[in-house]
Amino acid sequence: MKQSLQLRLGQTLTMTPQLQQAIRLLQLSTLELHMEVQQALDSNLMLEPADDSDDGVEEREAEANGEDKSESAKAETAQADSVRDAAEREVDERSSSASSDDIPKDLPLDSDWGDIYDGTTSYSAPAPDEDGRDAWENQTTTGRNLQDHLREQASLARLSERDMAIAEAIIDSVRDDGYLCNGLDDIRSALPEDWLVETDEIEAVRHLIQRFDPLGVASLDPREALLLQLDRLDPDTPWLSEARQLVDQHLDLLASRQTAQLLRRLKLRQEDLSEVLALVRTLDPRPGSQISDSTAEYVIPDVYVRRDKDDWRVELNPEAAPRVRVNSYYASLVRRADNSQDNSTMRQHLQEARWFIKSLRSRNDTLLKVATCIVRHQREFFEHGEEAMKPLVLREVAEEVEMHESTISRITTSKYMHTPRGTFEFKYFFSSHVHTVDGDECSATSIRARIRRLIGEENPAKPLSDSRLADILKQEGINVARRTVAKYREAMSIASSNERKRIA
Repeated sequence: MKQSLQLRLGQTLTMTPQLQQAIRLLQLSTLELHMEVQQALDSNLMLEPADDSDDGVEEREAEANGEDKSESAKAETAQADSVRDAAEREVDERSSSASSDDIPKDLPLDSDWGDIYDGTTSYSAPAPDEDGRDAWENQTTTGRNLQDHLREQASLARLSERDMAIAEAIIDSVRDDGYLCNGLDDIRSALPEDWLVETDEIEAVRHLIQRFDPLGVASLDPREALLLQLDRLDPDTPWLSEARQLVDQHLDLLASRQTAQLLRRLKLRQEDLSEVLALVRTLDPRPGSQISDSTAEYVIPDVYVRRDKDDWRVELNPEAAPRVRVNSYYASLVRRADNSQDNSTMRQHLQEARWFIKSLRSRNDTLLKVATCIVRHQREFFEHGEEAMKPLVLREVAEEVEMHESTISRITTSKYMHTPRGTFEFKYFFSSHVHTVDGDECSATSIRARIRRLIGEENPAKPLSDSRLADILKQEGINVARRTVAKYREAMSIASSNERKRIA
């Protein structure tokens, strides 16, 4: 093959660092964005947090013109810095002198530190607010789990060293719901072989743990846990013996909701069976769920949706949109004609700071634009509820805001909207559509809301089947198949009609 030189002209899309940074900021959640901004503040000397009163005029002028400050501005900045430094030194001197005057150097041997020094520091717990709320009340703390709760009670039970080791092995085998995940043989294998622990010893310690709080923990099955809870009730409790017989001998019939069999086995009337079942429902079939170390996760909304007369307004959450600016003093030190290493580094940091601020503004503008478009499409949802939700896909929003569909997908990921009806993720407002009988379209969210409403209004003794739900939806003009209703019902974690049926 003969070699030759050819000249071609073409266009290619290059992912510049600025474009990569803007795309990355689009898909970050609020927490991740704050971490990214903090990292930029730590690594770029030109960036600094912006005050709430700052309108950003100086930053926009610096970005547009790129001009240095005048000599008078430099003098004013230097004067302000000197005044601030002098004030800080004066405060430090006052605090040091006050602390030295308050605490004497030589204290009596029988003196108490609390009599001389109150122990209050800047890191001490703050006083309650004016409205009486504790300032630390909403802080996320890690509580004790079920195993720690049981170990604390075992340490107070005055067990021997051998029984305490057996109790530790049993407690380690307790699941979060309170039941044992291992059998007694597995627990015995976890103990030293030279101890020659018998099954009766393990069973005796287990019976002791079962009477810890919560009652019924470390049980092998729900029957054992429920019987323990019934034994703790007052012997004069009505229908106690029937409830104990039901749990001990006919718990499988109760789980399968065989009312006729229960009435015949217990020899009760329907009204009496209702009283027995009411007593059984007061018990806890999952005793371990009472103790949990899970903490609540709070969501910070990115935008707020408020009703303004006959219109809906969308506003950015200022707490979710961190504000940064270019440090005017450091920016004034950049000299155009200087090619030294320090000046080149400062010039590079200044350019990166301007790119970062521009990417943040682009993210906020895109977020507000997409949220406004969503609210405009789903106006009936905000006014009438879930059943009025309209079908909406990413492509429709992308065409309206004149952006790519992938950009809309990034900006709606892990973003939340606070509305009068609650806080929802942006993705919640996008759903597929189903054709109605008259040719219109209905969103999947609206269908799920209708199914939830029909199930909530059904007769517990005769719950609606999936086929019956499909027929009712067809009568309302929504043509869906039975398997579609079953798919939506399972997606909402709603049990089938047989499992929803209540005996009494």
